[in-house]
Amino acid sequence: MTFQAIIAAPFGKLAIRCSDEDLLGVEFVSSHMKALAPASPMAQEICDQLSAYFADASFEFDLPFTLDGTHHQCLVWQAMLDIPRGETVTYGELAKRIGSSARAVGQACGNNSIPIIIPCHRVVGKNGLGGFMHRGDEDALNIKRWLLAHERR
Repeated sequence: MTFQAIIAAPFGKLAIRCSDEDLLGVEFVSSHMKALAPASPMAQEICDQLSAYFADASFEFDLPFTLDGTHHQCLVWQAMLDIPRGETVTYGELAKRIGSSARAVGQACGNNSIPIIIPCHRVVGKNGLGGFMHRGDEDALNIKRWLLAHERR
């Protein structure tokens, strides 16, 4: 997969995929990956907005994006956009809001191609953090912890 930028983040590195008009993906990549300067004005705008968010969690993203998902995934992703910054909801609560199941919501959260912008980190388990990026390892959960703490400051 070709990236249009790779930037440093407080918890590692992020790789950006975009067209000339839309954000297509944000991926958490190894901190050992070499930074890549933005390859286009859109990539630069995405990097600038992510940097603004890392500096100030109250920053509001204003990026055009294209999502490729099922109808259910799009419902979940839209519902995540409605979770206020600094707050969390459980997979079960979000499922009730859209008439789904907690497991299906979790799957859609893990398939979110533009995390941070669509805040899947704000969806948690009823007894803890839940997973992040279809993972439950400490590296993934530490990113989720950082994002939640950043937004609660």
